Amino acid sequence: MNKNKWMFLAVGGAAIATVLVTALLVNIFERKSEGKNPFYRVVEINDEIDDPAVWGKNFPHQYDSYMKTADMTHTKYGGSEAFPHIPTDKDPRDKVSTQKLDEDPRLKIMWAGYAFAKDFREERGHAYMLVDQMFTERQNVVQQPGTCLNCHASLYTLYKKLGNGDITKGFEEMNKIPYKDIVHSVKHPVSCIDCHDPSTMALRVTRPAFMEGIKAVKAKEGIKEYDVNKMASRQEMRSFVCGQCHVEYYFKGPDKRLVYPWAKGLKADDIMAYYKEDGHKDWVHAMTGAEVLKAQHPEFEMFNQGTHARAGVACVDCHMPYKRVGAMKITDHHVQSPLLNLNKACQTCHNVPENELKSRVETIQDRHIQLRNVAFDALVDYINDLKEFKDVDLKKTPNTTLANARALQKEAQFLFDFVEAENSSGFHAPQESARILGLSIEKVREGQKLVAELRRSKVTGK
Repeated sequence: MNKNKWMFLAVGGAAIATVLVTALLVNIFERKSEGKNPFYRVVEINDEIDDPAVWGKNFPHQYDSYMKTADMTHTKYGGSEAFPHIPTDKDPRDKVSTQKLDEDPRLKIMWAGYAFAKDFREERGHAYMLVDQMFTERQNVVQQPGTCLNCHASLYTLYKKLGNGDITKGFEEMNKIPYKDIVHSVKHPVSCIDCHDPSTMALRVTRPAFMEGIKAVKAKEGIKEYDVNKMASRQEMRSFVCGQCHVEYYFKGPDKRLVYPWAKGLKADDIMAYYKEDGHKDWVHAMTGAEVLKAQHPEFEMFNQGTHARAGVACVDCHMPYKRVGAMKITDHHVQSPLLNLNKACQTCHNVPENELKSRVETIQDRHIQLRNVAFDALVDYINDLKEFKDVDLKKTPNTTLANARALQKEAQFLFDFVEAENSSGFHAPQESARILGLSIEKVREGQKLVAELRRSKVTGK
């Protein structure tokens, strides 16, 4: 009886083991099949389709994560919190992000006389990049050029249309058209077609301004006639596609041609040297009469000065890390702060508990904000000092000391704003951020010496 019982158990155990092994083998086979066929071609896509929903039929997992950029989640020093907004005919949005001008009134002083002093909200995810540009109050303050669309919409097909197939010619044509006249020609924020070749899914750069800017950078490094879409490595492209928009730029000449000022290098003082040579200004400061500059969002430039870039890490590695879906490894298109995705964004390389990683980042950012506030107070004090001489017209009353004092405001303000406009709160390159803020404070110190000299000489515009 015991012998039969053990035989029955052995046979039953063998049967169960066979079922489990078979299930495992089937699962492995299915996963291998998934790995060999990362997507199913449900629809044909080509170089004319800019609707991400159409691409999403072939790439549903990527599309689902792309749609999550509509989430509004904030970290300690970044991200956006949703605030209700009553829709109007002029602004149909039902929610907006934090008004940063209310959080820090010093911004109004720095940007006095410029549209940003009227409306500057916390940046939201890519899902909002077009609608927030369309309905910012800045549109009612100044007539913006079509150039602004370069970083706020899916533009590849519009470039082709305006340029009869030549995206550079289309880019140049779009820049000339007033924003309000051209914005209705686009329908989507950044889309799949802006970064991917539809036939191969390979990453590509589609913004002519970046093509020209990175060509200038490479020329300075001794690489002639650099063609980013032919010569960049795949890992480089995982940052270059982001650098198409997350950069410092200016509008050159009457055609408002978008230019990335990188001919002298990517550092803030390299770019300042470029502007000094070029003579570009964005506006005349309303409180001081100084010709000044508005820095944009130089994440690409600042990232390139940091330790992660030096180690070969790309923007996508942290902000769009790989994730597993079954047997497939895909890029998460929910572009967000790594602090909101520490496991996949950081722990792939750093074998450290999440709480410790978060603490390290916030310590860097806390120290950055402390130094930022010191530099900001110094800049505001300088503006308040210099406004005493606002009414002096240097064309009528030439004064080298005052001209130099105003030039120092331009430098100090741009250097500070370069760090302020960069959206990592110091994390991308902590030492570089501190260096730039130190340079800004130094320019303020030099300028205040000149103000003291002006006061002694009693230069006035009356």
